[in-house]
Amino acid sequence: MNLIESQINNNVLILKLNRPDKFNSFNRPMALELIEKLNEANTNKAVRAVLLTGNGKAFCAGQDLAEAMDVNGPGIKTIVEEHYNPIILKIRELKKPVIAVVNGVAAGAGANIAIACDIVLASENASFIQAFSKIGLVPDSGGTYFLPRVVGFNLASALMITGDKLTVEDAQKFGIVYKIFNSENLLEEAVKFCETIAQMPTAAIAQTKHLLNNSYSNTLHQQLQQEGKEQVTSAKSYDYNEGVNAFLEKRKPSFKGE
Repeated sequence: MNLIESQINNNVLILKLNRPDKFNSFNRPMALELIEKLNEANTNKAVRAVLLTGNGKAFCAGQDLAEAMDVNGPGIKTIVEEHYNPIILKIRELKKPVIAVVNGVAAGAGANIAIACDIVLASENASFIQAFSKIGLVPDSGGTYFLPRVVGFNLASALMITGDKLTVEDAQKFGIVYKIFNSENLLEEAVKFCETIAQMPTAAIAQTKHLLNNSYSNTLHQQLQQEGKEQVTSAKSYDYNEGVNAFLEKRKPSFKGE
């Protein structure tokens, strides 16, 4: 059984976490398989957007605790350094948009992986839980980096200390979730959304993603300089010329992501 199901539809790589009986909690094989799929997405020119979701009732319940507690298992240090840290870095460094489609509970590392994605879509059954404090752990998978920047310092602190469940409605109100869809047609609507993104000028989207990543550490002066450099580069692209010509000719543009 593949622990990550994958297929490409209309330039969208659909990745499904596939341990539904374990609420898609991560073990080492699934984590390494996801890293491999993200690496492939970066080099495959047929992929212009990535959709990440889970099979079954959950998006991802975080770490498989049986593996974490196994004396013969990889251990927490390896789990963090070789599983979650690379996954987060791959998502942020991927030169293509990554859209999380949260179909149910997203807990612990599962919540933070979703939040690290470029866009989060969700069903009305979705929820987000910083479950770490419930078992005496601290947040990982970039949670202490991304969540305060999305929802604010105090709210992130409260969610991480209490481990309270965040409903999908509140998650949208606080800026985590972009759109909510009915669970019956979540995947269908999410695929349509991602296919639309995939037909956009994805090279410029990759540059935008790079700028957003740098904005966390740059000064305003540095960010303005970086924007200027990226804008000069994008103005030399095929997609820029196509977009402008299509606008002037009053037709739909045909972007290539180049």
